[in-house]
Amino acid sequence: MPFKGIKAIIFDFGFTLYYFKDATVEKYMDCYRQGLQKCIQKLYDMEILKNSSEKRQFKQNFNKKRMESLKLSRKTTQEFPTTEIIKEIFNIMNIKVDNEVSEELATLYHSCEEDEWIPFKNTEKTLKQLKELNIKLAVLSNHPHHQTIETLINKHNLSKYFEIIITSGDYGKRKPNPEIFIHTIEKMGFNEKDAALILVCGDEYADIMGAHRVGLQKIFFQRKVEFPFEKEIPIYDFEKIDEISEILQYL
Repeated sequence: MPFKGIKAIIFDFGFTLYYFKDATVEKYMDCYRQGLQKCIQKLYDMEILKNSSEKRQFKQNFNKKRMESLKLSRKTTQEFPTTEIIKEIFNIMNIKVDNEVSEELATLYHSCEEDEWIPFKNTEKTLKQLKELNIKLAVLSNHPHHQTIETLINKHNLSKYFEIIITSGDYGKRKPNPEIFIHTIEKMGFNEKDAALILVCGDEYADIMGAHRVGLQKIFFQRKVEFPFEKEIPIYDFEKIDEISEILQYL
């Protein structure tokens, strides 16, 4: 059933606009291991970490804190940005560095992702057609480092299609928390009274239920891969697509 009078669409990033080339838990973990190793080597080269013991301590502290943060974020929808985790490790180890170092390391930590995330074949074509319909577009992503999403969108020359790019890493809360959806629509120039005219397209519970709680329209992108900790969507008032260009059929 078509949605009438849609003025804006909020897209999820991963597995909605982009796909991960080898979408396995092992590959994700390998990317993060490589990223952490790059961070440790950078700190060693800068003589901030001075020996193998300090390198090992940084690695252990980071992995422990990141795992704790992931678990807590799933329970609370609070985001724990990578930059802040790194700052906390420096505090634990009593290391004094500028904030710019923490930001540089966060970018380095996520750098392996930049070779893995690729736009779907019809992503740009679909975005172009939507803009030609005078529909405002945004990206709303659960990601702990805002700059990574900005970089990936700029890398493929897609930023020109979006009014705004919002991430949990920048805002501090994750989908399905309704606050990040309200923040996004306000940044686009709308408010909650416009909810019925704004469409959310995403591939998981967090997208659909977050949109539902604010009264936004909803399209579920049925991705081909499954991940741990997925939650069933307990509502049924949304449409489904298998390919990004199919969204045009509902406008």
